[in-house]
Amino acid sequence: MADSHFSDASFSVESELIIEMGRIFVVDLEGRTYRCKFCKTHLALADDLVSRAFHCRRGKAYLFNKAVNITIGPHEERLMLSGMHTVADIFCCCCGQIVGWKYEAAHEKSQKYKEGKFVLERGRIVDGLDSEFFIDTRPSMSDDAEDS
Repeated sequence: MADSHFSDASFSVESELIIEMGRIFVVDLEGRTYRCKFCKTHLALADDLVSRAFHCRRGKAYLFNKAVNITIGPHEERLMLSGMHTVADIFCCCCGQIVGWKYEAAHEKSQKYKEGKFVLERGRIVDGLDSEFFIDTRPSMSDDAEDS
């Protein structure tokens, strides 16, 4: 399956994505954010992080209450480690890369807490703090001047 999805008419647009007269308006989040690794578009707030204990085929994943700037693929039944779920892949609205999935329905009572929540794959997102800052640890000219 290709990572780009814009040619598939069966995709829906998440409510946090603003579309007006056919144009997409990206939502900029305030606070500590998780962003698309490929284009740096805001996807979720750290305040909406529920769990870091999720896994996917490609490695670690995080569970969030909300996600923005995404499109949602068609629903499908998928057997996960925790049982059968109805899920939909989610894609960055700007670059079209798959970034995770949304739990639409859980078939086991103990898994119902996941319904309506979003999983972002750690390898496909960056933490706003990790990606925004670079600390230069080399001594500067002013450091040398203070030592003399």
